[in-house]
Amino acid sequence: MAGTAGGPDSDPSLFTPGSSSFMELVAENRPELLSSRLLSGTRGDGPDRRAGQGGGGMDTSRIPHGTTILALTYADGVLIAGDRRATMGNVIAQRDMEKVYPADDHTAVAIAGTAGIAIDMVKLYQVELTHFEKIEGTTMTLGAKATRLAHMIRQNLGQAIQGLAVVPLLAGYDLTAPEGENGRIFSFDVTGGPYEAVGFHAEGSGSPYARGALKKLYRPGMSRRQAALAALQALYDAADDDSATGGPDLYRRIFPIVSVITADGYDRLSEAETAELSREMIEQRERRPEGPVADL
Repeated sequence: MAGTAGGPDSDPSLFTPGSSSFMELVAENRPELLSSRLLSGTRGDGPDRRAGQGGGGMDTSRIPHGTTILALTYADGVLIAGDRRATMGNVIAQRDMEKVYPADDHTAVAIAGTAGIAIDMVKLYQVELTHFEKIEGTTMTLGAKATRLAHMIRQNLGQAIQGLAVVPLLAGYDLTAPEGENGRIFSFDVTGGPYEAVGFHAEGSGSPYARGALKKLYRPGMSRRQAALAALQALYDAADDDSATGGPDLYRRIFPIVSVITADGYDRLSEAETAELSREMIEQRERRPEGPVADL
């Protein structure tokens, strides 16, 4: 069927076999449709290619940043969670920011760092995985998904040098892994280096405190409820010592986002379940303000 002049049906590039990367396809044929913030490293003639090579002068304290995110494996798969606060310097920019997103049926991404760029990156990553599946007729392996996300982070390196870093956390259920080893976690640095974490990991400004809590509370083979409580305890510890991390807000009914990925796919815990677990945790904190103590 013939398309109208100038319409999508008349563009031969859309019907030419090429890369299975949606980002590369758009950058090559319709770069104006792709956020310039994510083009650095894709083309050599854009302003973002030179970002960070000269004096910056950008006041990043006026840009919203997401803070603490974490993930841990448990008996049925992997859990990923994040607090809800976004900050601009010493100011709370948003109290109910979404930091955990499904990437596909068996993968999720949590974001820390510059909020606007991070959200753009997640949306593009979701399309990347869908595009690959449509072109190749199969889903990426979990390792390949981590590599693809690492490539996208590396393209933001110029912005990261200027203080606009994005540091996501990738968690997924590996359908090809041996039973009991399906939950996997990948962290990244600002240059795009991917690192697989064992058991648990946290990123963001409150991550040292969250990791410290998980060192005490994590153990292999936890149930979903135990894993969720451990995640909430770790985020509470992060909020207790890091002003950029927000704890459960019972009055505004704002609670951390907690999601799990199992053989059945991605599932976000309902607000009612997260609220119940948060209240249980706070009641425990009334008796022991410093949190649970690990057995020696």
